[in-house]
Amino acid sequence: MSREVQAVDAGLIGAIEAGGTKFNCALADAQGKVLAQAAFPTLTPEVTLAAVRDFFTANLQAHQATLAAIGIASFGPVELNRSAPQYGFITKTPKAGWSNTDVCGYFRAAFGVPIAFETDVNGAAWGELVAGAARDCSNFIYVTVGTGIGAGIVVNGKLLQGVTHPEVGHMLMPRASLQDDYQGCCPFHTGCLEGLASGTAINKRWGINGKDLPDDHAAWDYEAHYLATMCVNLTQCFAPQKIILGGGVMDKKLLFPLIRNKFLQLINGYAPESILARVDQFIVPTGLAGQAGIVGAIALAQQELQRG
Repeated sequence: MSREVQAVDAGLIGAIEAGGTKFNCALADAQGKVLAQAAFPTLTPEVTLAAVRDFFTANLQAHQATLAAIGIASFGPVELNRSAPQYGFITKTPKAGWSNTDVCGYFRAAFGVPIAFETDVNGAAWGELVAGAARDCSNFIYVTVGTGIGAGIVVNGKLLQGVTHPEVGHMLMPRASLQDDYQGCCPFHTGCLEGLASGTAINKRWGINGKDLPDDHAAWDYEAHYLATMCVNLTQCFAPQKIILGGGVMDKKLLFPLIRNKFLQLINGYAPESILARVDQFIVPTGLAGQAGIVGAIALAQQELQRG
């Protein structure tokens, strides 16, 4: 597939970035230009999915248009195996009330159009490939650090998918220091990356939202350690051309120099010189200012149409 958004013959494109906090939705034309956009809080499946359906219905009527396809990039875990009975489902998730939710089935029944279904981070990674910080890459990793932590891994221009999608947020972490006795907030693992470094973990550990913590708070040194450790692990396992960090926690821009410095300390020279000498071009922010998921969902829907 071309890295540019491809045109389709007729109809508009629906895009859904389904997050644990909110669903971002957009309606785009055949060239990928967004015509309408809205966000709805992630409440119960019944309430939130109906709100998204009604958004598409109302805006299709307003534009006197039909829907050609929908791209969905969803929080998970999700079932991505097209031959599996639960393909298109959110499966066993810690998000209360959302386990075993047939997201694809809901919108297929509502609109009867082709649907592309991916994880939220895979959708964002695809957006970065199409129009963001990874336009010059065929091997890279996009990590979102927000309510949870997840990663989309692109290898040779394709999203990596094994028995299931990668769960980078649940890699186990060495402690930042002997004094760090916080066990993490993950209900499944003690001391995993998400449980120690997500926005939820910051809030629960320190009793305050990360955006309200001062720049000199100890939280940011811990955060930089865990995210730098993640970057070292990803570098050694996948040898990416770039690691792109997005999500609400990464809005704290002081984190980037802290992470890069700790990355260089932890990797201790055991990486290609192209990384060591230009770490500011290796660990980088998103190029799409919070729109990577929507851009990716639009592009995935276009790709689904081309599948025939």
